[in-house]
Amino acid sequence: MKLKLMKKMSFPVWTGLCLMLAFVFVFSSDVRPAGHEIKVHINGLKDTICYLGYHFGEKQFIKDTTRINKDGWGTFSGKDSLPGGIYLVIMPSKTYFEILVDEQKFTIESDTIDFISNFKCSGTQENKLFSEHQKFIVEKSKQSSSLKNRLDANKDNKDSTKAIRGEVTALDKEVKAYRIKMMNDYPKSFMAKIFKTMSEPEVPEPPKDEKGNIDSTFQFRYFKLHFWDNVDFSDARMLRTPIFEGKVKMYTTQLTAQIPDSLIASLDTIIEKAKANKEVFKYCVATFTNTYENSKIMGFDKIFVHLAEKYYLSDLAYWADSTLKAKIHERVEKIKPNILFTPAHDLAMPDTAFVMHTLYGLKTKYTVLVFWDPTCSHCKIEIPKLLHYYDSVKTKISIEVFAVGIESDMEVWKKYIRDNKLDWLNVSDLYNQTNFRNYYDIYSTPVIYLLDDRKRIIAKRLDTEKVSGFISDLESGKFKLPK
Repeated sequence: MKLKLMKKMSFPVWTGLCLMLAFVFVFSSDVRPAGHEIKVHINGLKDTICYLGYHFGEKQFIKDTTRINKDGWGTFSGKDSLPGGIYLVIMPSKTYFEILVDEQKFTIESDTIDFISNFKCSGTQENKLFSEHQKFIVEKSKQSSSLKNRLDANKDNKDSTKAIRGEVTALDKEVKAYRIKMMNDYPKSFMAKIFKTMSEPEVPEPPKDEKGNIDSTFQFRYFKLHFWDNVDFSDARMLRTPIFEGKVKMYTTQLTAQIPDSLIASLDTIIEKAKANKEVFKYCVATFTNTYENSKIMGFDKIFVHLAEKYYLSDLAYWADSTLKAKIHERVEKIKPNILFTPAHDLAMPDTAFVMHTLYGLKTKYTVLVFWDPTCSHCKIEIPKLLHYYDSVKTKISIEVFAVGIESDMEVWKKYIRDNKLDWLNVSDLYNQTNFRNYYDIYSTPVIYLLDDRKRIIAKRLDTEKVSGFISDLESGKFKLPK
């Protein structure tokens, strides 16, 4: 179900002015009563169905349904307690408002015209706290919007913009002060836990060396080092909020260089902290592994191999049964031999005249290794493009093509080579002896690899245009290979 918001405030996790969503905050409880019972009264609805959903990472799922009677009342109930987190009361129109569930029995009331203004709660002190907080944030949101409009209107007046920015700063401080007071007054509330999780480390001024020079990287390194200080990884409730996933994304996309080794280090840092709770650990390992197994970014499969070997194939992934581990092991075995910057597996195959050639026998600066099939429709498009590129550069740079035909019908293969004048090295595994499909993860055609002079894999699964661009960047010095 695709959901959309209705009169819902934005919730910028990382900015100072935090305009909260319509949550219902309840105190944590170490001992949960059996079952759940959430009574809802929604003025404006009758004789229809509402759903109870919840956040989990970056997605939302349906947990329960209730029938809304003619008076607008319904009850979400069950014999099992609900895991704590941010839940969604979803209307038939697919608009929704959010509540925070920790206690299992309470009542909420609202109105389809204005969820926030008409929101009422009973059953816990925390719900009253929530209502007061909502009104405060709505008011500050209006003030913030007004200030933004004034800034836009006075953008050419430096004195006015300076004064308005001062008001924005004051408003930001007021919201932060409210948040801090709430955390101090109700330190055991889930609201306090959410605000603490959202907070960012206070970064000190960078130190100076004996010459008075400032380390320009200090503040970034400090921020990243202390990024997780206020996150309680032992609290699985945070998985059922957008906040934990948001912090993970910031850490892995904004604070980590987008190269496999750096990402591996960051992911391991998160997973090590996640060991504080089995559910959080499972979520992190499973989510990261799935993300990088299916990544479209070249080279990121190295991250998948690392996660699979370190957590699944070492039996740390306690939830993985033998079938899942066998599938992961099989996938690792196919990816690992062709990770970027590792030596390509040598291939020995005969050409059209049954003369044997090896991949490593080509002594050239660049080797284009292509797996193709003369009956493949995509190959009929890509192979002529590759030939045109090869013919245009072969006298200018040191480049050769090692073209592996995977068609079992030799005559069809030879005819295509003759008809299209493929004047590069054409070979085929006529006797099925090289196991090339496993070494190069060949499950479709065409597949193009680019190797350097040491036969390291420097790019893979390319089309001709990307082969050309990659080699051009290397030749111009725009991109340099690791030593």
